[in-house]
Amino acid sequence: MHIDEIYRQIGITHEVLAFCTQVEADLKERFEKIDQTAEYNQMKVIKAMQDNQVSDIHFAATTGYGYNDLGRDTLEKVYASLFHTEAALVRPNLISGTHALHVALSGNLRPGDELLSPVGKPYDTLEEVIGIRDSAGSLKEYGVSYRQVDLLPDGSFDYDKIREAIHETTKLVTIQRSKGYDTRPTFSVGQIGELIAFIRKIKPDTICMVDNCYGEFVERIEPTDVGADMVVGSLIKNPGGGLAPIGGYIAGRQSCIDNASYRLSAPGLGREVGASLGLNTSFYQGLFLAPTVTAGALKGAIFAAGIYEKLGFPVVPGSTEDRHDIIQAVTLGSAERVIAFCQGIQAAAPVDSFVTPEPWDMPGYDAPVIMAAGAFVQGSSIELSADAPIKPPYAVYFQGGLTWYHAKLGIMMSLQKLVDKNLTEL
Repeated sequence: MHIDEIYRQIGITHEVLAFCTQVEADLKERFEKIDQTAEYNQMKVIKAMQDNQVSDIHFAATTGYGYNDLGRDTLEKVYASLFHTEAALVRPNLISGTHALHVALSGNLRPGDELLSPVGKPYDTLEEVIGIRDSAGSLKEYGVSYRQVDLLPDGSFDYDKIREAIHETTKLVTIQRSKGYDTRPTFSVGQIGELIAFIRKIKPDTICMVDNCYGEFVERIEPTDVGADMVVGSLIKNPGGGLAPIGGYIAGRQSCIDNASYRLSAPGLGREVGASLGLNTSFYQGLFLAPTVTAGALKGAIFAAGIYEKLGFPVVPGSTEDRHDIIQAVTLGSAERVIAFCQGIQAAAPVDSFVTPEPWDMPGYDAPVIMAAGAFVQGSSIELSADAPIKPPYAVYFQGGLTWYHAKLGIMMSLQKLVDKNLTEL
């Protein structure tokens, strides 16, 4: 059977396939560069595992308190080696990126301290963690104040206002690498390093934390290579490689990680407790696969940019721009297009392809949100997924794909839905 026929059976017309095939052909050189980065990062992961003498003994499960969990402790040494940090916390009871960030923040901030975001408003789910939107248990309730400096119109840092915003009480600076529900560019590791250096000149003892979600393995270096005290992320995004069923990580300075661990478990217990419950194999193997899985997701993001750019829709980043995370923003200009796009992503899924996603009032967000994800792991955004708040400018955010071929199908199906509903023309 010819490849065109199997695509036809899945629901892709000849016209859509031909349009997308031409876009793919134009991206060959970009894809080669992504593969080169993946090869480099694959070697980094292997070296970190070899340096820490990973063995099958580390895959054994522990229960209860989890004292002396050799697999858990060695995995954390692997992460510390990989991120070139003093320590790491890699746990299944860090249930999401938001939770990992909350643990890192609340573990290292005290009443009277101020938290500064020099990159504008953080991702929606962090607003209640911080207390931007009032919520029980927020940092604000515990006497931690918050200040932010918005980005300049071109998406760059407003260094003058950042200088003004740093005070004696500024304890921790949080830098969100990825764009969240915004159409700004994602920051490169180099840009983050420049910002950290600037902050350190003003107040050297400031803790600089980077929300690294969606950025791991996209470049050859990570924020901890350019001065970050902590990097934080989710294992159901890039570093879990699609195999981790839950979990998050915090890597950084020993004191910062110790403080986070006391918040995660309890003062006096810290990192010594926490059973791995048989998840270590998935965590190790997922990390091993993460560079190549991330490469597939990157190819899908660039492919999406190329297609929708060619159709005249604004995309961030563009198909020829450097990539610093796996997220692709496409401004579609109407709720109908956003919904059709997400329904196309869902229709391409191996799981729940028969489900039709619709917008709903999701906890933690200030507008109805539509989410498409036929994933093996619930909420996994290293798997093919798309989501969007239903509000102007009606931008959709596409990410993931455990393989490049699945990401490719998802984008073609999103376009197919728009064409079928007469919401765009080829």
